[in-house]
Amino acid sequence: MSKTVEFILDLGAPNGYLAWYPLKQIVARTGANLVVAPVFLGGMHKLTGNSPPMMRDANVKGKVPYAALEFQRFIDRHELSAFRMHPDLPFNTILLQRILVASSDQDEMQRLVDLFQPAVWERNIDCSDVEVVGSVLEEGGFDAERFLKAAQDPDVKQKLVDNTQSAVDRGAFGIPTFFIGEEMWFGKERLEQIEAYLTGGKP
Repeated sequence: MSKTVEFILDLGAPNGYLAWYPLKQIVARTGANLVVAPVFLGGMHKLTGNSPPMMRDANVKGKVPYAALEFQRFIDRHELSAFRMHPDLPFNTILLQRILVASSDQDEMQRLVDLFQPAVWERNIDCSDVEVVGSVLEEGGFDAERFLKAAQDPDVKQKLVDNTQSAVDRGAFGIPTFFIGEEMWFGKERLEQIEAYLTGGKP
């Protein structure tokens, strides 16, 4: 029976962008199912007491430069050279996350992720600008009016809150987090372990 990989995602996490493309390759190779669960990273940080690594580790000698080195190694290994660090990081992604929640199904949601990932992490769009986000939607062939309206729907807003709380309740504290059943992995560096688990090996 095919396993399902649940990807806890906020589009404002650079490591979420970097994990997205290798993860899709793993899913294709293993025949697994992929489910995206949109959360709000800002809310997750408040619930867990976590914070962005460059802020949390700023006073730890050597840690931030080493993290940058590993970050670049991952980019090089997976040939993700189009990536550009967003100059406004950390920024508010609540509009994008609500749009993901408003998707009609997983297929549409994942097509939206495919659309927004390069817009955010290659083009560095302003994620809180309604006109900019609407233009990206239209460029991708989506009904911008439908999604922008849905992003203001109280049920959509509450669903994002509930998704975030549920992820935290299950042990998530940051992005990217992955679940296969009750097994949890955190970080893009765990992708090889995930593939091993999916193919019957030891994680």
